[in-house]
Amino acid sequence: MTSSSPFNRRTLLRGSLAAGAGVALGPVLLSGSAYAYSWSRTLSQGMTGADVTELQIRVAGWPTSSPGHTRVALDGDFGAGTAAAVRLFQSAYGLSSDGVVGPATQAQLNALQQSDGSTSHFNFSEFTDRVSGTFDGGKVSAAAAKENARRAMYKLEALRKKLGNVPITVNSGFRSIAHNADIGGASDSMHLYGTAADLDVPGVANKTVYQKAETCGFSGLETYNTDHQHVDSRADLGRAWWWENGTV
Repeated sequence: MTSSSPFNRRTLLRGSLAAGAGVALGPVLLSGSAYAYSWSRTLSQGMTGADVTELQIRVAGWPTSSPGHTRVALDGDFGAGTAAAVRLFQSAYGLSSDGVVGPATQAQLNALQQSDGSTSHFNFSEFTDRVSGTFDGGKVSAAAAKENARRAMYKLEALRKKLGNVPITVNSGFRSIAHNADIGGASDSMHLYGTAADLDVPGVANKTVYQKAETCGFSGLETYNTDHQHVDSRADLGRAWWWENGTV
């Protein structure tokens, strides 16, 4: 589990590097291959491996129970941060909150996935570019953008659960460079990488969505004083955290 200082600038709103933040870790989240995942062992703190990385992707929306610049590191190392996220996930779904990922927890993790790699309440079609209907033409390959969208879905599943299982509409997910330019998006928008989403949650105030998103590992939050709520995972790409309204 990692933390970072706030980034309180609106310049290049949805994706800029913080001034003086140093060199980014790279613009692409590591590609995953775990669609319809088959868990081969019980996972617990101290273990490492590709299955731990997949676990981290799936519990990334549960890093903390209170607002904070905290995220689950996607490093394949089952440390204290991953264990804490597992316990919160288990508690939310009525499982024994022991931080051990055995058959019951694995079954619940798999219950959140669809066979094509999307999640129970979100589909890839919601995240494709609104003009082309694909993941092509962004700042990463189509495969990387799709994988980033998959990872975003698991955080959105956590957000949905924390909001009381209310439906969430994704108004904008991945954008091609051309589409982003046409609508006046920031030149390094997180939408260009597939790791951002603009949300509409009918019946729920954006401020409430923002507050719950503060506990879901989202490192980019646009102000709630608009007609939608923007969330992204820019820290996973090496960017500095940026919550426009700060901690609410």
